[in-house]
Amino acid sequence: MADAAAPPVRILVAEDQQAVRAGLVLILRSAAGLAVVGEAADGEEAVRLARELRPDVVLMDVQMPKLDGVAATRLITAERLADVLVLTTFDLDAYVFGALRAGAAGFLLKNTEATALVEAVRTVARGEGLIAPAVTRRLIAEFAGGRRAPSPDGPDPAVLDVLTRREREVLACLGQGMSNAEVAARLDMAEATVKTHVSRLLAKLELRSRVQAAVLAQELGV
Repeated sequence: MADAAAPPVRILVAEDQQAVRAGLVLILRSAAGLAVVGEAADGEEAVRLARELRPDVVLMDVQMPKLDGVAATRLITAERLADVLVLTTFDLDAYVFGALRAGAAGFLLKNTEATALVEAVRTVARGEGLIAPAVTRRLIAEFAGGRRAPSPDGPDPAVLDVLTRREREVLACLGQGMSNAEVAARLDMAEATVKTHVSRLLAKLELRSRVQAAVLAQELGV
């Protein structure tokens, strides 16, 4: 339940289909602790409104006119305007990896139930990454058993040299999709300490979200 004393989570909804956008806005406005502060019908408008309104979370559709959701996400996260939760009907790998590499903090399919959508927005607003279970299974299958061929433009394992042993352990846990509480239990440390390690490793690796860190961990086999 949302803390009545806390300010509402401010949300920008970016979706080109008016009927779908209206439905999303209705769901979010009916939830305690959430406030829709703007609506965008294309990617360019999403970026403009994110700069103008500085929402906490942008709910971003992948396929939009003028500027697609992946490109819009990249601009919004690069300028640190808001956390982005990508919402789409597609679970194709190209969309998943494109959105996550662009800095999205979460990825959900449009058939997600209203209650799960609301909780996803709250989760992203708290700074916790989130990927739809169906998409998570695809990610795991993609990397399982080393079946994924190395990408020529993939990350260099040497990027991890800046991390301490403990930070590498935390990164490996993120790669398994663990929450801070789960990492704390696995590594026998306080949850606040986990948060500190996550913040430090993100800064060292120049990543914008823990989900990006999880993808990196999977790509490098950490």
